[in-house]
Amino acid sequence: MPFKLIACNVFQREAAWCLARSPHVIDAEFTELGEHARSAGLRALLQAKIDATEASGKGYDAILLLFGLCGNATVGLQARRTRLVIPRAHDCCTILLGSRARFNEHFGAAPSTPFSSAGYLERGNYFLRTSDEGSPGVQVGDAYQALVEKFGEEDAKYIWAEMHPDHGDRRAVFIDLPQTTHLGYAEQFRAKAAAAGKEAVVLPGDIRLIEGLLRGDWDPADYLVVPPAAAIEGVYDRDQVIRAKAAP
Repeated sequence: MPFKLIACNVFQREAAWCLARSPHVIDAEFTELGEHARSAGLRALLQAKIDATEASGKGYDAILLLFGLCGNATVGLQARRTRLVIPRAHDCCTILLGSRARFNEHFGAAPSTPFSSAGYLERGNYFLRTSDEGSPGVQVGDAYQALVEKFGEEDAKYIWAEMHPDHGDRRAVFIDLPQTTHLGYAEQFRAKAAAAGKEAVVLPGDIRLIEGLLRGDWDPADYLVVPPAAAIEGVYDRDQVIRAKAAP
């Protein structure tokens, strides 16, 4: 079946690995990681890409979104004539770990714990993915870099420290997937974390949610299939996460 994939480039290596193994014909398009810092802008960008996909006349069987809620950036997205398929995930941490259960295991007690991956080291301007809020329901990407762009490096460090006071948890997590571990980014991360005064924790990642999305194995427990004209709606729990909202 022909699919269109719209994905954040933080997953570019992992998505390429899965694309090569998918039995389907998939046209892939990637957005820049920095778009996550402005959820409203990312939402508008994704909707424009969905609209352009349908206007192309290629007749895709489904549009695959390799994103989570991402600071509500995917809430409200809809296609007029094509199914949308998206993982049930608050953000890319769940996708990189391979399940909501593993996210809850490692981040449930401290959902704002900063994390990173090969994609963040390659594509981001700051080695950690961070959250402006402790709630797993509203996450933003590379918020520190957005402060740097607005206020400059020195002021950004001060503002960040005020917004994220140290409560004694010095952990910084690197999610290391088997498909990219040969690149040696875990060791680079350990060095960067040590320089930042953080305790580096390396967790094994799992590509299963990306692979299932691209193979068309859409278990309702892991993926939301949004019918044409319906829209994505946030649930903000730790199980369902998102649901389809029928058009009025």
